[in-house]
Amino acid sequence: MTASTAGWPLLLRLGLRQDRILAPVGLAVLVLMSIASAAATPGLYADQADRVRAAESINASPAIVALYGPVLDVASEGELAMTKMTVLYAVFVAVLFIAVVRRHTRVEEETGRTELLGGTALGRHAPLVATAAEALLLAVALGLLTGLGNTVAGLDLVGSLAFGALWAGTALVAAGIGAVTAQLSASARTCAAYAAGLVGLLFVLRAVGDTGPAWVSWLSPLGWNTQLRAYGEVRWWLLPCYGLVAAGLVGVAFRLRSRRDLGSGLVPTRPGPRTGSPRLADAFALAVKVHGTTLALWTVAAGALGVVFGMIAPGIGDLLDSEVAQSIIDELGGALVAAILSIVAVLLTYFAVTVVSHAGRDEEDGRAELVLATATSRGRWFAASATLALAGTGWLLAVTGVGLWIGYVAADGPGIGNLLVAALAWVPAAWVVGALAVLSLAAGLRWSVLVWAWPAAFLTLGLAGDLVGLPGWVSGLSPYSHVPSVPADVWSWGSAGGLSAVAAALLAVAWWRFRERDIG
Repeated sequence: MTASTAGWPLLLRLGLRQDRILAPVGLAVLVLMSIASAAATPGLYADQADRVRAAESINASPAIVALYGPVLDVASEGELAMTKMTVLYAVFVAVLFIAVVRRHTRVEEETGRTELLGGTALGRHAPLVATAAEALLLAVALGLLTGLGNTVAGLDLVGSLAFGALWAGTALVAAGIGAVTAQLSASARTCAAYAAGLVGLLFVLRAVGDTGPAWVSWLSPLGWNTQLRAYGEVRWWLLPCYGLVAAGLVGVAFRLRSRRDLGSGLVPTRPGPRTGSPRLADAFALAVKVHGTTLALWTVAAGALGVVFGMIAPGIGDLLDSEVAQSIIDELGGALVAAILSIVAVLLTYFAVTVVSHAGRDEEDGRAELVLATATSRGRWFAASATLALAGTGWLLAVTGVGLWIGYVAADGPGIGNLLVAALAWVPAAWVVGALAVLSLAAGLRWSVLVWAWPAAFLTLGLAGDLVGLPGWVSGLSPYSHVPSVPADVWSWGSAGGLSAVAAALLAVAWWRFRERDIG
């Protein structure tokens, strides 16, 4: 241990303690999604011929290949089962690990805690070493749990371990991306934007290579996920490539860390205007200003996601040639659009989570006190964040619905109902989860970690309910389980009204609690 890395084991223990909720919940959601897909796929097809036809139909659709990647071995049950998991859900793996790395690097510097710890016997590079070590431990845990889980679900042991290894490799590369972007930016938000842009670029390169020149796919680690052929003739030589790229990125991060001052970024921050706009005297206008860029990026992403899924939906019938598969889809709630929206709604709820979480950081760092020292009341500051969180989520679901309609019409899909209404049906459930996040913030800073846990917890509850057959009342604890499968089902005013009433009640309790407690 050199002087520059002294004390990193202590920081590793501290980091694991700080992530005692985020890491287990995140890993559990990812592993359960993989297990659910592995367990469900064999029953969807009557025989091997049905599975081959489904795989060939996937490969015949450029839109599906661009989103999920191709099935290189059409006779492999494992490759068909892990179609969505190999690339698309690997992006979720990357998001989790980037969030962990950002939390222990850029966020810690931005709040001043790194500087505080740096006044002790800790070395200059100790925080980055500890973060890299934690990412390695979590990646290994994710790989092993995923591999063993897929095996228990009925897939081949060797292939499952190879698949777990490719998820672990994706996690390590994402951790390296997070480490580099943390050195470039001076704020946690900009760091997240840089990292999201890089992951998006890797996804696009992979999509271009899978639908066009094949060599382009090899430029992206996400493309390697498919090329590894986990459930076919495994290309074991590809696995070390993930580690080499991750090690190279971490090495670059260390070099960049040596070239900047603590708390700053290599990309200089643009100074703001000398005086603020008079409109920012209003708490809601300030919240919109702070989150305006984030909302714009989420809006573009939601619209694009809607268009892509809308273009894919008309072709799903080709994947369901067997009567068994069709009957199971019918039992699960009908159209593919409803199934898509059940996942998209959870993802878009995280916009509300980011707004509420930012308000919590403002309170923790003392910025909320500065705002409250003006003529802004405590209630107005609290209401501004809560309103933007819930209204923004509703807006994003509406944009998704419009995108679905545009993509569906462009793909010349048959009439299935109003897709905008189908998306809006999920708004009340998203509001309930957003209201729970607001209540967690109102309960006090020690409970604010639950802000990030609610959407993932309800998603896990739904997956576990379908997988192990939990009692109906247990699955019913998730607000998402009470949403009708529009457009396969009709809009339910009872469901929408009931969920909206629950959200209003939770917000009322949050309002009362926030008024009663001390700030900070």
